[in-house]
Amino acid sequence: MQPTNKADVALAAGDKKKARRARFQRVFETMRDELIAHMTANHMPDEAVEWYRANLEYNVPGGKLNRGMSVPDSAEVILGRALTDDEYFKAALLGWMIELLQAFFLVSDDMMDDSTTRRGQPCWYRKDLGPNSAIAKVGNIAINDSFMLEGAIYHLLKKHFRAEPYYVDILELFQETTFQTEMGQLVDLITAPEDNVDLSRFNMDKYKFIVRYKTAYYSFYLPVALAMRMTGVPDTYTAAGAPFAPYETALKILIDIGEYFQVQDDFLDFHGTEAQIGKRGTDIVDNKCSWCVNTALGVVSPAQRKVLDEHYGRKNLQDHEEEAKHEREVKRLYGEIELPRLYREYEERIVGEIRKVVATVPVPEGAQGQGAVLRPEVFTVFLDKIVGRSK
Repeated sequence: MQPTNKADVALAAGDKKKARRARFQRVFETMRDELIAHMTANHMPDEAVEWYRANLEYNVPGGKLNRGMSVPDSAEVILGRALTDDEYFKAALLGWMIELLQAFFLVSDDMMDDSTTRRGQPCWYRKDLGPNSAIAKVGNIAINDSFMLEGAIYHLLKKHFRAEPYYVDILELFQETTFQTEMGQLVDLITAPEDNVDLSRFNMDKYKFIVRYKTAYYSFYLPVALAMRMTGVPDTYTAAGAPFAPYETALKILIDIGEYFQVQDDFLDFHGTEAQIGKRGTDIVDNKCSWCVNTALGVVSPAQRKVLDEHYGRKNLQDHEEEAKHEREVKRLYGEIELPRLYREYEERIVGEIRKVVATVPVPEGAQGQGAVLRPEVFTVFLDKIVGRSK
């Protein structure tokens, strides 16, 4: 029976979304069980196996999963048809490897930032293990746990993809993207150390480098590039009578989308609630080189700049009330310069620019449903997921 009104259409769309997530989730369960079996086969003690299981279940599947699900979604768009069961499993498994990479980054990043919550629950390194555990909380063991999340990627790649002609390509994608992300993290950390607040270090060019390397490569380019390699998109092909480089084009568009995504995150850290974003915003007290402060630095008066210098990045673990007072002053200044309006103007401009570039992506005549080619819909799917998001 077809939906007959808007409510029915919305309900059907919601059911479809739940079904997609449930199907993707089942691949995680298979992956988790394979990794646990590998631990057992290597004669790991039972307590270590259970620790690793908890590490996987606590840190990997709890997010929005947009990065991971984008691999099978993109593969379907590229091929112009539904995936076979085997194709779906491989695409979803690659997606879960991105989620493993994400978990590796987040577990370690939370320690570096001294964060308290992630996805609405305590950060892994802060997790209380209860009175029956010989260890009070995970603590610094989380460093090794993050390494084991990353190591699982390469075990799975070798097990499931070594015989594939694109194995080296996807192996290099994971290695290169990991290193790029770590490069971005390094620039972020040395630009804005918590114990040395100096806003003269900040500028929008440095900000763009950080977000492109720290977020855009792994969150946006990696899922699509994996789908392209898996489905057999060639390095070049002829489109509209001219040579076309699909990977170069995808990289350009997706890095811009990734930058926009991070700007959204920065704005939500300031403007969103903890219930919305799953954690308390800490960019102001953590002296983060965020879009918000860089935008403010570009428009403030000398008196307002003095307010920023006096109150930005004033973290005080011994006196949270004093810390909150500094944070409120910065947020008050953000209100004075109408930061929400500046964000809306930025969003409207950047989304329009991205859509114009996406519209130029050629599709070879007669290619629909007949081969692996890059299609504009790959990018519109990403945009539709994030434009106007509130969490």
